[in-house]
Amino acid sequence: MAYGNSRGKNPGSRKPRPGAKRNGVGASSSTRVGKFSGKTSGGAKPKSGTSGSPRAARSHGAGASKRDRRAPHRPYRSGEAFPHERGEYRVNNYSGPHRPRRPRNAPVDHFDFYDHDGVRLQKLMAQAGVASRRVCEEMITEGRVTVNGEVVTELGVRVNPADVIVQVDGMTVQTNEKLIYMAFNKPAGVVSTMEDPDGRSCIKDFLRDSMNERVFHVGRLDVETEGLLLLTNDGELANRLTHPSYEVPKTYLVQVRGPVESGIGAELKKGIRLEDGVSRVDSFKLVDSAPGHVLIEVTIHSGKNRIVRRLFEAVGYPVEKLVRVQMGPIRIGSQKQGTIRNLSKVEIGHLLASVEM
Repeated sequence: MAYGNSRGKNPGSRKPRPGAKRNGVGASSSTRVGKFSGKTSGGAKPKSGTSGSPRAARSHGAGASKRDRRAPHRPYRSGEAFPHERGEYRVNNYSGPHRPRRPRNAPVDHFDFYDHDGVRLQKLMAQAGVASRRVCEEMITEGRVTVNGEVVTELGVRVNPADVIVQVDGMTVQTNEKLIYMAFNKPAGVVSTMEDPDGRSCIKDFLRDSMNERVFHVGRLDVETEGLLLLTNDGELANRLTHPSYEVPKTYLVQVRGPVESGIGAELKKGIRLEDGVSRVDSFKLVDSAPGHVLIEVTIHSGKNRIVRRLFEAVGYPVEKLVRVQMGPIRIGSQKQGTIRNLSKVEIGHLLASVEM
C-alpha cells in the first residue's frame, strides 16, 4: 500500500518535524489511529468516556472548554419537560449592555415628617411641576431637596403635602393644592374689595362662580389705578408681601404731562418729604414720549397709600394714568384687562422665594 497525498507525492519526501513520527514511518502499527473507526490499528480500545472521534476526545479531556463539555442536544419528546425546565440551558442568557437594576430603597421612616399614607416625595415634586419624576429622583439623591428644613437623600420618603414645606435649591415647591395664587389685571373704575356696599364694580364680579375657595387681594390699588393685583388664600404670603420689612418691589408705568425736566428723576430717587415722612423711588426711567405726554417707569417698595401719585404731585407732575405692571417677580405681561389667571408653578416658587418662604 502506497502512502501519499492528493498530488501523489511520497510523504517520505517531506522533512518530518523534530521528534515527530509519521504513520508508517518509524511508527508501529499498534499506534496508528483509524480516521473513523474509533479503534487503534492494533486493536487498542479508546479511553473511557469518549466516543472515539477526535471531537469527542477533546470534549472530555483536560483543557476542554465549557462549550465542548456541555451536554449533547437531545430532541424534545412529547409529554416531557421543556429543555429550560430540565436545566439544560438558560433562557434569556443575554450578557450584553443592560440597564442596571435599581437598588431597594433604604428604610426612611425615621423622619419626623414621614407619613405611611402620604405621597412619595419624587411624585409630589413631579406633580408640582418641578421636573420629570426621574429628574426629581436625581435631585433627591444629589441632596438638593429639603423637607421642613431637613435634607433628604433617600428615595421612598412619603409625606403629607398639606403638612410639609418642600424646597429645591432653596426655592419652595408649592405642594398644597388647596392654596390658590392668581393674578388679576384690574381695570380703572374697579374697587379693590371683594364686596362694595355702594354697589360699585369690585373684584368679586370678575371671579368665576364655580370657585369654592375664598380668596382675598394682596394690597390695594386705588379706583383709577390699573394693573396687577394678586389674589390668594395663603395668609402668610399675603402678610409678607405687604410687610415693610420684606421690601417687595412694585413697578409702575406713569403717564404725566411733558416735557419732564432732567433733574426730576434724581430728585425722586433722593427722597421727597411728604406728610407721612420721606419717600423715594428705587428706579426712574423714561420709557416713551408723545407731544404733551411722557411715559415713565418707576419702581418703589413702599406700600403707603397712593404713594406714586403723591410723589409726582410733590415734584409738580400730576399723574394722568397709572398702571402697575409688576409686583415682586410677577409681571402682568400681555394679560388682558379684567381677566384673572392662575400663576404657574414656577411663578409661585419665585414669589414664595422673594419673601423667604
